[in-house]
Amino acid sequence: MGRLGVVLFNLGGPDSPEAIAPFLFNLFNDPAIIGLPGILRWPLAKLISNRRAPVARDIYRHLGGKSPLLEETQAQAQALGHRLTAELGMKADEIRVFIAMRYWHPMTAATVSEVKAFGPDRIVLLPLYPQFSTTSTGSSIKEWRREAAAKGLETPTRAVCCYPVDRGYIESQAGLIAPAIEEAKKIGRFRVLFSAHGLPEKIVAKGDPYPWQIEATAEALVSALAIQGLDWVVCFQSRVGRLKWIGPSLDDELRRASNDGVVVVVVPIAFVSEHSETLVELDIEYRKIAQALAIPAYIRVPTIGIEEAFISALARIAVAALNGDNETCSSAGGRQCPPEHGQCPL
Repeated sequence: MGRLGVVLFNLGGPDSPEAIAPFLFNLFNDPAIIGLPGILRWPLAKLISNRRAPVARDIYRHLGGKSPLLEETQAQAQALGHRLTAELGMKADEIRVFIAMRYWHPMTAATVSEVKAFGPDRIVLLPLYPQFSTTSTGSSIKEWRREAAAKGLETPTRAVCCYPVDRGYIESQAGLIAPAIEEAKKIGRFRVLFSAHGLPEKIVAKGDPYPWQIEATAEALVSALAIQGLDWVVCFQSRVGRLKWIGPSLDDELRRASNDGVVVVVVPIAFVSEHSETLVELDIEYRKIAQALAIPAYIRVPTIGIEEAFISALARIAVAALNGDNETCSSAGGRQCPPEHGQCPL
């Protein structure tokens, strides 16, 4: 097989209080996030990032002034490297797992240079976003291809777009949800809230398949949990700005749970690593809302991190992509999204 390079895509996060404003600028200056011409997007991104920075500093203050996402991703990269080495029967120096963050270091340009210096014979691009969106995986793949072309990295490359219902991903999630449900049962009636990062409605209206894939993940998890009459709903968090976002929101679902007098089991369905959206939004901000609403109990399920079934799934998906014929593939090989989702990359 020769040398293999696997690149894990993730969002990135500020590594110091001073990095918060530039991290936010990089985020809002992405045309996949704000679809304006660069001459208009740049000043708008500057304005939004400057306004958001004080709020974000308060968020990251709870985390020691920085995001834990890089360390979380490094642990996943190390675990995946060991798994691939064993599964493919290759030497440790023949496989290397890299990290390319979209909005903070290590950023794509630097990682492309690292990969080129490693000199792999083949490359797999593997997102740590199970569900595809043009704003996450789509943006990361586009940036990788742009930087690879600029730096003359011509190594044969396969990209994985998504794995929303992959059996290993679902198994690892379900394994963490089950004990939380058992805890909830001891308290009383409960409802599972599958919470995902939201998107503006206008992005979805253009054919982004993300909410459809989120629903598919939730349905696969409910099937795997096999609990008769399970009360569950998909909802969305992390709304920013004045645009109308897809719903229902997690806020709305917490109010509904309060009215119904049920315990909530909150599952971060689209996040595979702990970071500000889980450790601060879910654990602190939404928990406070739940307490203010007198919800009987608020139970948050952890992210899957380096769960064995998840890492094994990533390894299997990467190998399948290597052995496939398509430049871009899903964990199922071909397209999974219905035809009305025109932004599906397959």
